[in-house]
Amino acid sequence: MSGFVGWVDFDRDLTARVPVVEAMTATMASRGPDGGGTWVTPRAALGLRRLRHGGPGAGGFLPAHLAVGGSELAAVMIGALDNRDALAEAFVGVGAGAGLAPTGREAAPDGDDTQLVLAAYLALGIEAFARLDGSFAIALWDGRARALHLVRDRFGVRPLYYHSYASGCLFASEPKGIMANPLFEARLDLTMLPIVLQPRMAAAGETPLKNLHEVPPASVVSLCPEGLGQRRYWRLESAPHTDDAGTTTQTVRDLLARAVARQAPEEAKLAAMLSGGLDSTSVAALAVAARRVANGGGGDPLSTWCLAFEGDTRHFQASELRPDVDAPFAAMAARHLATRHTTLTASTEDLLAVLPATRRARDLPAWGQFDASMYRLFAAMRGSARLGLSGEAADEIFGGYPHFFKPELLARDGFPWAGDGVRLADYLAPDVARLCEPRTQEAERCRALLADVPRLAGEPAAEARMREVLYLGMAGPLSVILDRKDRMSMAHGLELRVPFLDHHLVQYVWNVPWSMKADGGTKGLLKRAMADLLPPDTLTRRKSAYPHVQHPDYDAGLLRAARALALDGGSPVAELFDLPRLAGLVEDISRGNAARLSGTMLPGGASLPHMLIQLVEFSEWVKDYGISLR
Repeated sequence: MSGFVGWVDFDRDLTARVPVVEAMTATMASRGPDGGGTWVTPRAALGLRRLRHGGPGAGGFLPAHLAVGGSELAAVMIGALDNRDALAEAFVGVGAGAGLAPTGREAAPDGDDTQLVLAAYLALGIEAFARLDGSFAIALWDGRARALHLVRDRFGVRPLYYHSYASGCLFASEPKGIMANPLFEARLDLTMLPIVLQPRMAAAGETPLKNLHEVPPASVVSLCPEGLGQRRYWRLESAPHTDDAGTTTQTVRDLLARAVARQAPEEAKLAAMLSGGLDSTSVAALAVAARRVANGGGGDPLSTWCLAFEGDTRHFQASELRPDVDAPFAAMAARHLATRHTTLTASTEDLLAVLPATRRARDLPAWGQFDASMYRLFAAMRGSARLGLSGEAADEIFGGYPHFFKPELLARDGFPWAGDGVRLADYLAPDVARLCEPRTQEAERCRALLADVPRLAGEPAAEARMREVLYLGMAGPLSVILDRKDRMSMAHGLELRVPFLDHHLVQYVWNVPWSMKADGGTKGLLKRAMADLLPPDTLTRRKSAYPHVQHPDYDAGLLRAARALALDGGSPVAELFDLPRLAGLVEDISRGNAARLSGTMLPGGASLPHMLIQLVEFSEWVKDYGISLR
């Protein structure tokens, strides 16, 4: 994929700040381990680090730029365009004679997608961005209009952060690129503490740092001397669904197969996550099928990977969201698909050892062992491939979580998955709580998302409610999941692709009535669409979320760190909490006081001590990054 940084300033001469631009660019080395470079003019500077994965569209090591009308256009991009051939055909000849090759497809030796973006922009201006399919983030400087455009794909698969100030803007694929510029000071926004302590509530574009924002999905953020603006270039559209059940099932299969084929180029070395569940096995099965077709039935087997924990046989306890262990199901699915399969077994010590690295990969508060296990898995996958596939987002699109099937949760106010128990934010110091009003914020965030739901006039109330609940998941928690996978994979230079977020597939499934989606149980529509390719045990397996470590040593470490914060007050974030009450919470968790903590929102159905992960990681982040609190 790669990583980029940039700096636009309408007052400073950036040619005198080349060392700063180079320092910003160097922070992207893990995202782009194969090389890079910078492009610097008085008003705009771009830096790029490139990952070469062997597939189409990767491009060169320098930002793409060309002279137009006595000025310059320049762009950097991460991710990939899924419709590069159509774009090349549409914009033949655009830019010829201005430094751009005659066709987008020939714009660089390996078919640079960034050159295609420039060609489309020359033809259509900012309307070009709505013509792009795929997962991408783009920064484009138009010297003619003295305008910067920051663009993000429709679901925010690829990251893009920015910090605007009086005369300009800093931007980067990860916060560390912005933090490397002395113009940015990392200060906590106290009003954002609720999303620090419960990241699944974060709205699109929010971060906990003052004046650090992420470009929202499906949006363009533009900067010119007159100021900063933002526009949305795409959104889901609600419309009556007229296909019968058989046609719907076949269309879902065709759209998903096309998405996998586009994102799994046969010429690239590829690895796929394989848990043995419906989502990852569907993606792996379609990748195997596509490669067999492309290679005439031959070629190397797909490399698949599963995660297990050393203590599973002794400590695993089934829960509603994790009813069983992945490894046996993954091995069975791998045999069925004839993949080259590896189970990575991680110990508690393995996870603890990489926690500091996961924090550096995040730049923002991390997720403890949830990040660490994924970090270890992606490090292993990177040994065999530079492109990876994930079955992520199927639950959000097809309705795979338990709350979709619980009328009492669907009827409650607020986020259906949130529960009614305590929150970490309930233990903030009174003055801090008055400032950020955690419970009020949670309700307001939910109402804001509900107000944004694309409605369908005349839809039955039950179907309309399911549309709301699906939208809440797609517009909220999904971004947190995608951020985690991007940071942990790109820390190793592994580009992870998510075929379920092909927007043609998502748009189609969005309008399929819930009764048809759920016919046959959880994700019944997807099961019917994939039935002929998957083993029976995969089709009948209950939903099981991404695994987490269940080990008393890890839980004990969390409790020690939280207890030290609450009792000793030595943590840099201690001043933000009501320490006596927080100490009481830690003791309740330590004693397993499930009755007092019933209904508490836990990360992915984890055990009670895991409620403390965000508290401990928040403290470590503030300490490691020297974040100013007030």
